[in-house]
Amino acid sequence: MFTGLVEELGVVRRMERRRGAQRWRVECSWRDLVLGESIAVHGACLTVAEIVAGGFEADLSTETLARTSLGGRAVGDRVHLERATPLGGRMGGHMVLGHVDGVGAVASSQRGDDGTMALELRAPGELARFIAAKGSIAVDGVSLTVNTVIDEGREATRFSIMLVPHTLQRTTLGDLAANQTVNLEVDVLARYVQRQFEVERGGNASEGAGGSDADANLYAKLRSGGFA
Repeated sequence: MFTGLVEELGVVRRMERRRGAQRWRVECSWRDLVLGESIAVHGACLTVAEIVAGGFEADLSTETLARTSLGGRAVGDRVHLERATPLGGRMGGHMVLGHVDGVGAVASSQRGDDGTMALELRAPGELARFIAAKGSIAVDGVSLTVNTVIDEGREATRFSIMLVPHTLQRTTLGDLAANQTVNLEVDVLARYVQRQFEVERGGNASEGAGGSDADANLYAKLRSGGFA
């Protein structure tokens, strides 16, 4: 599990093709890496397959390359790195699993006079029910708060986020241009809420899971918050 707080900007130093998959060598400053540990690389959870001088190597499966934006990366690119959160560690962002739910694209960006940057992104339509104003979302592995949401039918939805100067300095999000792709991971709690509604609507809820006035009021509040 991760928190969506980028610890370091790594650099992709080598990409080796292996029957549709790839082996990446990533440069970083960490000297205490452990073979087999999990590292979020631009939002995708990868496993350290080999520890090398000045970094590590990890394998990217054909599934990872197909379902994330990593397939479009090139040698020399900077990538967000975060090591897995230790038990009892600070939860500074939100609960991030490193499982990319979809690939979005930049719709527009605008710099503010105060050093901030407003970013508007397009997300696949199937993720719309998990994206709510003031909710959390991970963009290229960075934990961010959704400002506004505008649904565009079944094909896509747009949402906006505000990047503060610290985030712009510590990540590559400030370099994003129109139509560039980004990895998106929705809040896992929103997924469980949606699943609960699906069970309730299908009449498959376990005994005592719903049906009371209190439950109805709770579901109404969740719906008003954009979770259904």
